[in-house]
Amino acid sequence: MATAGLMIEPQMAARWGGGSGFSNQTVVDMVPPEMLHLVDSHWYQFPPMNPLWHGILGFVIGLLGVISYAGNIVVIYIFSTTKSLRTPSNLLVVNLAFSDFLMMIVMCPFMLINCYYETWVFGPLMCEIYGMAGSLFGCASIWSMVCIAMDRYNVIVKGLAGEQLTSKKALLYNFLVWVHAAAWTSLPMFGWNRYVPEGNMSACGTDYLTKDWFSRSYIIVYSVFCYWTPLLLIIYSYFFIVKAVAAHEKQMRDQAKKMNVASLRSAEAQSTSAECKLAKIGLMITSLWFMAWTPYLIINFSGIFETMTISPLFTIWGSLFAKASTVYNPIVYGISHPKYRAALKEKLPFLACGDDQSETQSQASGATATSTGDAA
Repeated sequence: MATAGLMIEPQMAARWGGGSGFSNQTVVDMVPPEMLHLVDSHWYQFPPMNPLWHGILGFVIGLLGVISYAGNIVVIYIFSTTKSLRTPSNLLVVNLAFSDFLMMIVMCPFMLINCYYETWVFGPLMCEIYGMAGSLFGCASIWSMVCIAMDRYNVIVKGLAGEQLTSKKALLYNFLVWVHAAAWTSLPMFGWNRYVPEGNMSACGTDYLTKDWFSRSYIIVYSVFCYWTPLLLIIYSYFFIVKAVAAHEKQMRDQAKKMNVASLRSAEAQSTSAECKLAKIGLMITSLWFMAWTPYLIINFSGIFETMTISPLFTIWGSLFAKASTVYNPIVYGISHPKYRAALKEKLPFLACGDDQSETQSQASGATATSTGDAA
């Protein structure tokens, strides 16, 4: 790292000294010689980015990293140490927080240092590991969300007819999530596509600019198994969850009319209402994940189908936006999850949100929920 810094700093001085500006220079000029074989010719057409952008990108990734570290550690701590939250369903939630935490543990420090040096300075091998790690944790996160959505489907739609989730099954699902993600994201390391520097050369990802259709096919197939299939499964699950809840609420209203009462809020109804709220949390987190990763998917598809010119700034912001998905979960849980919010207030009161009355109501309604109603 020190050697890389000594090599890069003179280049930076020469590049910005004497008011020479961007004349005849490209975004690739700062790339160390041992990395050039990984850089696509596409990037040579772009002038260097203004150093201010590197500073802004470094600040943003640093801020996201701090929020993600703190938030996901808190989620893992609260769910792991609170007895009422140690359920099979919540093992899926902890796996999601663990994946998000690891994402920023790997992504943040490397990109922060590279933004300082204005290029990738860790060598070809670390570029490959960095690119694989980003894909691995992103894929693990989305399939964790699929497991959460399917669990909600099993509880809310199938009800008593559904197969109960046990701790062993939840751990098995978490294991399969990681095996599936590792299998797909390791393939570029063995020749099906590759991980290369992209954008302003401060990050690495899949090669979506190669003209070889064997390599391009990886991105298409990978998107099927780690984007489109999870998306369809989640849409399927939440569609029937909403449909089941709407049918139940209509049945309750009709029954209330027959009995000439304003509402039927039995323990069973409160339980269903709690399940519905928790399903909404899962839906919100999933929606935010897709909002974060869709721009990066568009960048990849624009590259392999050559539908538009991809600039370094556009690429790197798309990559950064995807990494921002790791900060959403703790925020959503902190605002929306009744039992999590109550446990947070008890264990870490300085982080708790909401007033005392809402917490009391949340605890009271949570006491009526079934043990499988704790996950989101």
